[in-house]
Amino acid sequence: MGMGAYNTSIDLIDRFKMSVQEILSASARPDAALAHIAPLDHLTVLEARGADTIEFLQGQLTQDVKKLGDADARLAGYCTAKGRLLASAIVWRAQPDPADPVPRVLALVDASIAQALQKRLSMFVLRAKVKLAATPLRVAGVWRGTDAAALQAAAGGLLPAAPWSRADLPDATWIAAPAADASPRWWWIGTDDALQRLGTALGAPAQAGLAQAWRAADIASGLPWITAPTQDLFVPQMVNLELIGGVSFTKGCYPGQEVVARSHYLGKLKRRMFAGHVAGGQPDPQALAGADVFQEGDEQPCGRIVNAAREGGGVAILYESSLAAAQGQAPLHAGSPAGPIIQPRALPYALSDDTRSA
Repeated sequence: MGMGAYNTSIDLIDRFKMSVQEILSASARPDAALAHIAPLDHLTVLEARGADTIEFLQGQLTQDVKKLGDADARLAGYCTAKGRLLASAIVWRAQPDPADPVPRVLALVDASIAQALQKRLSMFVLRAKVKLAATPLRVAGVWRGTDAAALQAAAGGLLPAAPWSRADLPDATWIAAPAADASPRWWWIGTDDALQRLGTALGAPAQAGLAQAWRAADIASGLPWITAPTQDLFVPQMVNLELIGGVSFTKGCYPGQEVVARSHYLGKLKRRMFAGHVAGGQPDPQALAGADVFQEGDEQPCGRIVNAAREGGGVAILYESSLAAAQGQAPLHAGSPAGPIIQPRALPYALSDDTRSA
């Protein structure tokens, strides 16, 4: 199947949108709910605090931390010296603590890598005035329901609208998440008590069952999360990180920068990330992360699954693959050469196999 099938198949992406909406419909009453709240306990918030925080992170992440504004958040990667991702993160400059008014940057990362990431970054602090620590903050995903004004009133202020915009409201930080459809959704970051107050105000307490719907919405948005099984496997471009604003090519040095820049400026990429769906039940979809992908008729893997989430009677996935296999006529299989067939789905952004035009 050619690249155009991934980028222009409107019926496929419409089916992807509907599948997420159907999960919401099965978990709540959308005709009555003011909002849907999913506790995202698979995510952890790390904090970097100190006079040298900005300079330190500028030299570690793929994102231009110096350009982070007061009302935005950005996707970022953290790489090995060989340019392989050890983490993906959503980062933002937090409001200074009045009791200790030094720069603060918060990072939203997968919980499976949080401790290792904190430990590794701490190795490079040396004499820099930076302290790294996990925070007790909770993370939730919020979809707007039937009454936007009620949600805004419960939030305590104007909610950010454009993807990656941010608002620090009285009880929590709200970050507008990208969405494959027009349904507004936000990452919510705050305390346990604040999350309970939000649920009470909306008459919609957080529902653990919606976490899979949120993960499926991330997949529909083409947003990759690096987890423990996929650390040190992918150069940023292999999971489309630069296509969704996660890599700056003008900021200067960071670990792996030469490899990432070389892939951008020289030649053509041979591997990319795609979206798909696998039929059949899976007790733990997250266990698929890192599993091999095979092209039919070939015993050697052509890629790996990046993320997976339960979606109706099947599993939505993001998977990395060689372009040759993705563009081939033979179907792809998940997990083994005889595994379930991956049905390709469109991403909400265009792919290019030439980084010079990406």
